[in-house]
Amino acid sequence: MDFQLSFEQQMILDYGSNLAESFGSDYWREKSDAQEFPMELWKQIADDGFLGVMVSEEYGGAGLGMTEMALLMEGMSGAGLPLFMMVVGPTMVLSLLDHYGSETLKKAHLPAGCSGEKVFCFAITEPNAGSNSMAITTLAKTDGLGFKLSGQKTFITGADAADYALVVARTTPLKDAAHKTDGFTLFMVDLKAPGVTIQPMEIPVMIPEKQCEIFFDNVELGPEQVVGEVDRGFAILFDVLNPERIVVAAMAVGLGRYALKKGVEYAGDRKVFGVPIGSHQGLAHPLAHAHTEIEMAALMTYKAAANFDQGAPAGAEANMAKYFAAEAAIKAVDSSLQVNGGAGFTRDVGLLDLYGLVRLLRTIPVSRELLLNYIGEKVMGLPRSY
Repeated sequence: MDFQLSFEQQMILDYGSNLAESFGSDYWREKSDAQEFPMELWKQIADDGFLGVMVSEEYGGAGLGMTEMALLMEGMSGAGLPLFMMVVGPTMVLSLLDHYGSETLKKAHLPAGCSGEKVFCFAITEPNAGSNSMAITTLAKTDGLGFKLSGQKTFITGADAADYALVVARTTPLKDAAHKTDGFTLFMVDLKAPGVTIQPMEIPVMIPEKQCEIFFDNVELGPEQVVGEVDRGFAILFDVLNPERIVVAAMAVGLGRYALKKGVEYAGDRKVFGVPIGSHQGLAHPLAHAHTEIEMAALMTYKAAANFDQGAPAGAEANMAKYFAAEAAIKAVDSSLQVNGGAGFTRDVGLLDLYGLVRLLRTIPVSRELLLNYIGEKVMGLPRSY
């Protein structure tokens, strides 16, 4: 095994620091306070060629893989610029479209997605289904020529700023499906089409992207808007869900590094009773413990990404990486908060803002409990618990 990054990979990891020179923590905080999509930052990432990391070169992308996308997210988050839209757009939608979309869909959307001209979101979660995706009820009924889409999605990141959504719907209701995984179809849906209504949700977490509900009322879809095959969409969903977990793990790793940097700097500079507070084991050990766990989380994240890139099973690693990285990030932020004392709770330091974000990562896009269920059953062979 080679644990060293290539020169190109190191440049991708370092890109976040370069971005931060123009778009620092103040910019991210201002956009987060306003819950306003950071379009200037998004355009810069596009201009620098990083929205299309996982898109083939013939469609305007870089033709790289999951490892590079994870490094990009880790580096951006480590510089204080975590963006959930990098998860749902470039990682989930564009990469899936590149692998399973028709030539018509690829030409229509991939170059525009890589250039930042079009913004994409991913819509699977429903209020009455939650983590049980089998139970979604959003239905696309065929009318002989195309489909009419009706239903509701919730907690859809950045739907208010997106032009298109990759929507997971049923074309066969669960009660009529021979198997619970049958009857799923993925559609590329224009969010400005008649019958689409987007309603932002009130989520008081410091991120610039809004969470939204989307309502579909007999939205007309043509067969050309299908991604993959009708009724057989479930087979390709894990090519989206595992990358989502890997890149969210990378975000957590980056945020943990960012928080620990603040904690270490303060512990080295702040003096009490004539010595830096970092010389006291009561403060040094929690930081060292958190640092170790962040490094361990990074290794599992890299392994999950490497497995995915090599076409090997990545489910176990993706789930373990997401679980452990979120827990490690929470510990990293909490340790840094404690070291900073009262100063850690000020807006200038910004650590308290991060706490809500890393705590959110324990719950989304899949909860800690479901990750542990997966590890217990699928990895360790324990009896199914749900």
